[in-house]
Amino acid sequence: MISRRSASDISFGEFALIERFFKQKSVADDYVDLGAGDDCALLSGRPGEQWAVSTDTLLEGVHFFSNVEPAALGHKSLAVNLSDLAACGATPRCFLLAIGLPQIDQTCLAGFSRGLLGLAEAHRCALAGGDTTRSTDGIVITITAMGTVPTGAALLRSGARVGDDIWVSGSLGDAALGLAFRRNQIELSATDASLMVDRLERPTPRVHLGVRLRGIASSAIDVSDGLVGDLRHVLTASGVGAVIDWTRVPRSPVLQQQPVNVQQRCALSGGDDYELLFTASSNRREEIAAAAEAIPINRIGTVTATADLAVLDEQGTPVDTESGAYEHFLR
Repeated sequence: MISRRSASDISFGEFALIERFFKQKSVADDYVDLGAGDDCALLSGRPGEQWAVSTDTLLEGVHFFSNVEPAALGHKSLAVNLSDLAACGATPRCFLLAIGLPQIDQTCLAGFSRGLLGLAEAHRCALAGGDTTRSTDGIVITITAMGTVPTGAALLRSGARVGDDIWVSGSLGDAALGLAFRRNQIELSATDASLMVDRLERPTPRVHLGVRLRGIASSAIDVSDGLVGDLRHVLTASGVGAVIDWTRVPRSPVLQQQPVNVQQRCALSGGDDYELLFTASSNRREEIAAAAEAIPINRIGTVTATADLAVLDEQGTPVDTESGAYEHFLR
């Protein structure tokens, strides 16, 4: 867990901290000419490519619990940014890390960097630099991730067209169920709790799927703030509406054990799933299946000309979606 030890535990300065915990040895991306250790990182562009850039900040007590396992926190800190790159169809290249710490705990930092750099290395994403500082009010983590995409090929929210299929990867609602468990709002068996909390704290960014959907999907977004809220972003940007078949919304066996109202709240409005939600013409279904390979995907609805969103249950009755998306400043 993240802990706060006394200042006497600080036995080295900022540069020694970076050298010890945040020095990558096995990722040498040719887009990064000069990485961590100087005043600026130096990056190289390539003809015919655009940079895709995403920034996210995680605050202790808002985005993660104080007793989160450090390696999980490191993993998630980068995963949320890689998920944004995936939604644009971008290939990760490098990232910047700024971290504020009330105190330095070497054991926790070792775990954090192990989770962070382990995911970075899995996606060949180089740590190009950043900053460390003392925080007076909990841990603050800001990551800026950068990827590349062929010029004009980025997946955007604004491309959905009437008649398009609506797809989602993986399953939805597990992270919300894990959060409810962590808040002592529900009871789960030890096995189920472990699975749900893992989905909350160690999300899987669908980077490879996003890259393979370039030229196939008409729009895309990652499900970070809930299916309903994020889909509405796409519909607004594209000037269209949608109908979702609740029975097709993918849910894990653990979530399906819960009452229907809990399933709907978690799967439709729960955040932190970091799955890909995308649209595509109905004549691209075989290409989408090939692009997904081993990643489970589900076709859950259709883009419509009406400027609203309807989620229909087994009887065709509208499901309440008024709870909307997660808002950081409303909870």
